[in-house]
Amino acid sequence: MIYLDNAATTKVKKEVVDAMIPYFTEKFENPSSIYTPSREIAKDLQDAREYLAHTINADASEIYFTGSGSEADNWAIKGIAMAKKAKGRHIIISKIEHHAILESVKTLEKLGFEITYLNVDKDGLVDLEELENSIREDTILVSVMTANNEIGTIEPIKEIGAICHKHNCLFHTDAVQAYGVLDIDVKEDNIDLLSTSAHKINGPKGIGFLYVRKGLMISPLINGGNQEQGKRAGTTNSALIMGFKKAAELKFQTKDEDNKYILGLRDHLMDRVLKEIPYVRVNGSVEKRLPANMNFSFEFIEGEGMLLKLDALGICASSGSACTSGSLDPSHVLLAIGLPHAIAHGSLRLSIGKDNTLEEIDYVCDNLVKIISELRSMSPLYEDFVKKEGK
Repeated sequence: MIYLDNAATTKVKKEVVDAMIPYFTEKFENPSSIYTPSREIAKDLQDAREYLAHTINADASEIYFTGSGSEADNWAIKGIAMAKKAKGRHIIISKIEHHAILESVKTLEKLGFEITYLNVDKDGLVDLEELENSIREDTILVSVMTANNEIGTIEPIKEIGAICHKHNCLFHTDAVQAYGVLDIDVKEDNIDLLSTSAHKINGPKGIGFLYVRKGLMISPLINGGNQEQGKRAGTTNSALIMGFKKAAELKFQTKDEDNKYILGLRDHLMDRVLKEIPYVRVNGSVEKRLPANMNFSFEFIEGEGMLLKLDALGICASSGSACTSGSLDPSHVLLAIGLPHAIAHGSLRLSIGKDNTLEEIDYVCDNLVKIISELRSMSPLYEDFVKKEGK
């Protein structure tokens, strides 16, 4: 199997599994209890919190563990909305946010909140002038992701945060794809809230964190016990938190080296596809892009057929976000950057990991050339196009 869907999830490293096992077995006690074994686990968890806070230049007290990046996104949007509704009910997001953000604001719209959806350009970049012009007296929050999960475009986060603070509104960023890949400093980047998830950096699924700037009021999303400073109820998942810490330690130790290696593979992939397959475009910014991400649109084909043929060859890829893999609708991200429905349907996302090799990339390219040719040979649209071109 050749796995090229690392934007969807990543393989958990053995070192991460080893770090978690003791907290399923001999260190199984509830860290909220007061007896000695529990206090020892609580200390381990505090160490993990401090380390993860350090990776974004935050304080440990500003890190709140969640069950996923989606929960962190939901909490940031809904928690701020509930806490700040007396000040205003206007929220701004971009049109290419993750569905965790999009669905959260839809829920708030039903509760009387007003949402402004920012346009993006052909590369997926937010227009800073449009953002500033969209902020009103009653704007309480702006949410723009650090890097897009489908097309890999990296947004000007620092500038967006500065504009928000200039106009006295809060800034949240979904950094699920960017954490462990890009340098993030919540203070330098003017970030008030930030979402992450462990399973994108070779950690376990089911654990993430929400950074909430010190002194910021946010309403709980999950009520119950007094865990996470009384803000997020539920028995603390010691094993997954320790797995998150270990995954982050490993990731940050080799981040720059990994990025350089992965970027080399990605550029080789892009170069071959663009040279060897006609009527194809790269979606997203080429310069301002996550190293691992490559997103193509191939004209005159359906993406589903392409994915099935790749799968038959042992190649794992996707046509967009893993959260919408069962949908027949074209990607909202690709439509937002101006692609027609017909071309958006023929999209392919390949996301590379450091375990991939140049030989694997060449194998994928060799077969992709054949697959696109086969699919186009069965397409009436392509046949008509060729006839017109011939004239």
